[in-house]
Amino acid sequence: MGLLTEGSPLSWEETKQLAEHVRSLGIKQFISMYHKLKDRQGDVLKWGDEVEYMIVHFDDKSKKATLSLRAKELLDILNEKEQQNPESVKSVWRPEYGAYMIEGTPGKPYGCLLAHFNIVEANMRYRRLEAQSLVLPGEVIMTITSFPRLGCPNFTNPPSTPTPSGGASNSLFIPDEVIYPGHPRFKTLTRNIRLRSGDKVAINMPVYKDSHTIRPFKDNLAALDESGESEKAALPDHVYMDAMAFGMGCCCLQLTFQACNINEARTLYDQLTPLCPIMLALTGASPIHRGVLTDVDCRWSIISGSVDCRTKEERGLEPLKNNMFVIPKSRYDSIDSYLSPEGAAYNDKHVIYDKKIYDTLREADIDHLLAQHVAHLFIRDTVSLFKEKIHQDETDSDHFENIQSTNWQTMRFKIPPANSTIGWRVEFRPCEVQFTDFENAAIVCFIVLLTRVILSYKLNLIIPISKVDENMEKAQKRSAVREEVFWFRKDITSSGQQNKTDTNIENQYGAMTINQIINGKDGVFPGLIPLIKSFLSGMDVDADTHCTIQQYLKLIQRRASGQLLTTASWIRQFVRQHPAYKQDSIVTDEINYDLLKTIEGIQNGSIPCPELIGSSPVSKTKDSIPTVLEKIYCNKEC
Repeated sequence: MGLLTEGSPLSWEETKQLAEHVRSLGIKQFISMYHKLKDRQGDVLKWGDEVEYMIVHFDDKSKKATLSLRAKELLDILNEKEQQNPESVKSVWRPEYGAYMIEGTPGKPYGCLLAHFNIVEANMRYRRLEAQSLVLPGEVIMTITSFPRLGCPNFTNPPSTPTPSGGASNSLFIPDEVIYPGHPRFKTLTRNIRLRSGDKVAINMPVYKDSHTIRPFKDNLAALDESGESEKAALPDHVYMDAMAFGMGCCCLQLTFQACNINEARTLYDQLTPLCPIMLALTGASPIHRGVLTDVDCRWSIISGSVDCRTKEERGLEPLKNNMFVIPKSRYDSIDSYLSPEGAAYNDKHVIYDKKIYDTLREADIDHLLAQHVAHLFIRDTVSLFKEKIHQDETDSDHFENIQSTNWQTMRFKIPPANSTIGWRVEFRPCEVQFTDFENAAIVCFIVLLTRVILSYKLNLIIPISKVDENMEKAQKRSAVREEVFWFRKDITSSGQQNKTDTNIENQYGAMTINQIINGKDGVFPGLIPLIKSFLSGMDVDADTHCTIQQYLKLIQRRASGQLLTTASWIRQFVRQHPAYKQDSIVTDEINYDLLKTIEGIQNGSIPCPELIGSSPVSKTKDSIPTVLEKIYCNKEC
């Protein structure tokens, strides 16, 4: 969720008055940090994952599943170990937006040893068991991207009631109790994003039209909304959502990589960007919203809309008067420009940036691409500011991170923290979380291995940034893995020098299926997994690690080929085959309960699911989690 500064939150009016102060000082802080750290060299590969979890409560008597709003209680206990001895913990826990959400990461980052791939699933399982040991009877820690009946009547435990005419979100569907209560940032963001835009959040996702779906499909909102605002905002044949929680209340799977220097970080940022829509489609896991089957597989556009604080002027609906820019995207969206010299020629979209800030950065001897990137981030206002943090020194970083961390994009370029051993990093952000630790570990290890192949083989995956945006739109569609084609670079092994001599960029990429991108096509494209296998063939890999990696790659291959269902397709299939489903797109409490109970069984291994996971994977670390973790944390090689 980004920077979690402690303090007393300011009102939106107070925050707005200080927007230019935060921007100006934030840029000075960036310049100071950049010149101190630009020549930093020699950091080794370190990486880690972030998994977000929901706390689900099952009432087996009434056959109802709800969200348990006890995240703070669990986090208070989970954080005690870290507070007492931060160097010894095997997991680190942080709050997320929802009062039913927690985020877990490894206690220490993984490093350059291939054996570390044999630890990822064990650590994920350790985290899940650690959190599960603290829940009440009937509660289960679950890795689901979206709670199917979020925003439906009585979806929380304990029950809570929305307050459409007051509170942080003014939602017809989401009570303020759903927002994490342990840190003021979350309600502050909710309130200020709404107040800055001048309108309540309005998200509309197309309904999956089944044989008995009402047409036109539209909620009767008049009884709930005296103002009429929601009635006007809700589109026919769409699921209408009106609060930040519908987006930021989703769970995801993210990765962060440390590079050896700033140039390698910029290279990874660019090379991973075209993979963002591919991995979003491949991990799609959220087809149900507000109790309705939708015609999308992913959360991305929902989160984008949930934090869209652009005014009518900035959205181009009114002439510019009080604002400086017409901004094409929400502050949660895909990136708008590449950062490395290899990517410069592929920045084919006009980048909106603050010219004054850009000139300041250029005068401070920061190159065009990085100056443009930062000046683009800083077209946004701060939407959360604390009284104690108004006045800072140029050697601090909070004002820079305030704006950096509220630009929630597919990739994030991260400057090293001051006075830290941490180096230049890149964050990969599009993936949706999967049901099992095996699936999540497979995704993580696939992406990490791909970064090693990109750097070792000097691969070039870059395509025009406009084509990445087109791919992001396609990635969210229903059954995108099987039914859509994506723009992808054809000759990814060509060198940077060769690319500079090829001026016809359109000849460098073409339309491919995800199966072709992942698994290859003879004579056309080598495939990402065959390249990974080629890379591994020259490495000294122990038998256990080799077996684990092969299982992970097999899952990715079979999902990409359509032999296995994506999580979203499996969920939609489960609902449509449920005996209580009336082919009307509605996911009732009964269907929701059975769906989540089945998912619980899949994630704990008691219910086999070959159509989603294949034959039951055999983990080499299943029976020895503490031993394996101890080995990895005691290893001093990397």
